[in-house]
Amino acid sequence: MKLLRVGDKGKEKPAVLDENSKIRDISSHIKDLNPDYLNFEILSKLKKLDLTKLPEINNSARIGACINKPGKFVAIGLNYSDHAKETGSKTPSEPIVFMKATSSISGPNDDIIMPKNSKKFDWEVELAFVVGKETKNISEKEAPNHILGYCIVNDISEREWQIEKMGQWVKGKSGDTFGPTGPYLVTKDEISDINNLNLSLDVNEKKMQAGNTKNMIFNTNFLLSYLSKFMSLQPGDIVTTGTPAGVGMGMKPPVFLKPGDKIKLSIDNLGEQNSKVITE
Repeated sequence: MKLLRVGDKGKEKPAVLDENSKIRDISSHIKDLNPDYLNFEILSKLKKLDLTKLPEINNSARIGACINKPGKFVAIGLNYSDHAKETGSKTPSEPIVFMKATSSISGPNDDIIMPKNSKKFDWEVELAFVVGKETKNISEKEAPNHILGYCIVNDISEREWQIEKMGQWVKGKSGDTFGPTGPYLVTKDEISDINNLNLSLDVNEKKMQAGNTKNMIFNTNFLLSYLSKFMSLQPGDIVTTGTPAGVGMGMKPPVFLKPGDKIKLSIDNLGEQNSKVITE
């Protein structure tokens, strides 16, 4: 299933995309795509619905973030060797883990707000997975049974705040609209091989990133098992898994986003985001 949230900000309804690409309203069955409803039991009930009998929503309606109010927004850094190389970093021997504020989450096509004092505003197309049940101290083999589905995240980053300011990366990763998420939460049964998906990102119609999840250093199952050794994870938690080469800070000379720039990103079978950078 391709699950999504549709409507004005703060008034989104849960919906599903049917086989004819029509958006169907499922708000009579669940209240929202949030931690209370993002679990395998609810998903099983939704899969039994006759989508043709559900109300249709206009395809021109705004699409919100595919998950509302997750408990955690966990991120992995330098998880593609080519990205580590372009930033001048060593390939990590263990996952680099940081957090993004959940308040950074925004719709996939919403404007991205560049803070007034931002100097090094950057992009990152990433595959994210969503946890579907309580997860703690699980093995890599058990991990697939805990992943509900996948989505796209643009891990917007202010590099000066992330790298040049003292402290953790979270400062450069957590501004409002720094986490466009969606359009869809795609259940794992719709993905034939999560380790072979193409990722791409364009800025002003120029290709900046083109990668494949087969080049991830640590795959999704390993990451969930690894994280579960350090923290418990709950239904609805988002884990975004890193970006391939082609970010602005890695170019020579570096290239950063400016107001008016248009960003398009996509991942095979997960949809597409289209955003514009605006000033605060």
